[in-house]
Amino acid sequence: MAQEKIYSERTLLDFCAQTLLGAGLSQAGAEIVAETLVFAELRGIKSHGLIRLATYLERLQAGIMERQATILRERDEGAAALLDARNTFGQIAGFEAMTLALAKAAEYGAGVVGVKNSNHFGVAAYFAMMALKVDMIGFVLTNASPAMAVYGTRTPLIGTNPLAWAVPAGNYPAIVLDMSTSMVARGKIRNAALKGEAIPLGWALDKNGNPTTDAKSALEGTLEPVGGVKGSALSLIIDLVCGVLTDTILTGGVKNITDLSGPAKTGHFFLAINIARFIDPGLFKANVDRVIAGIKGMPKLGETEVFLPGEIEHRSTLQRRKEGISVSALTLASLNRTAGIFGVRPLQ
Repeated sequence: MAQEKIYSERTLLDFCAQTLLGAGLSQAGAEIVAETLVFAELRGIKSHGLIRLATYLERLQAGIMERQATILRERDEGAAALLDARNTFGQIAGFEAMTLALAKAAEYGAGVVGVKNSNHFGVAAYFAMMALKVDMIGFVLTNASPAMAVYGTRTPLIGTNPLAWAVPAGNYPAIVLDMSTSMVARGKIRNAALKGEAIPLGWALDKNGNPTTDAKSALEGTLEPVGGVKGSALSLIIDLVCGVLTDTILTGGVKNITDLSGPAKTGHFFLAINIARFIDPGLFKANVDRVIAGIKGMPKLGETEVFLPGEIEHRSTLQRRKEGISVSALTLASLNRTAGIFGVRPLQ
């Protein structure tokens, strides 16, 4: 089996952007989508990274996703707004929505923006972390295609529906919580299926409701919610906010990213909180540092270092920026096939 190859962040950003430009995206749109894909790779979330490029562009070629739709501001009053993504890339809609939420938070103290008629937007933390650059707190929700059964039922209805919080710190890395409401993101199981790898017991059930370690059987069945009934309930609430509140689609109606039968109808929700309206941002970050230091100074259960949410991903980003990003033979082949369709020079 061919070994993984190492590429710099810049090389992968340029490659993805050129491929997306070749597919008909605008320069700004191509750069946003490329950045989110490489962001995932830097943070070690490969299930939402480069492997997704081919799937996104398959949706374009199938005519079920728009390249350069003009995002409409359907409602906009005070601190709240609703955007219609008009079936363009979720990343492009997400970037515009969080930018607007931050602007509203600067004016009103908090900004809330819903997005309707969107698509898969990659890693939720990318958008939540936009708030860190302006000393704000970011919160992001999105719904997804049916992957879990509501607790006590057998048919998949609710999605893995992730949420992300980003809270700035001072000398320590920001606290960044990015989690799905399932035991694991569906993308990780899809990645395991592509590689022919087994998954841990407890991640999913097969179509007959039996625990399985087979990734393909898991994709045909249902994922297990985190915390049982609590994760199931949280997923449902997220779907009601992202899908029903935005008037996009009812629970269970979002299409899977690989389903080429029509638009995905994904909904998102973005919240920005202006720390300065509550406390001096410098004092807040210093106090967050004190909390982090206190946790790290507590007696440990074992010899393993105590990590705060997002800290492992932060270290991963620093390491990959220094040493490069590894790309598997499978992903490289997918990238180069996709690039070839649009006349882009392959990665060597």
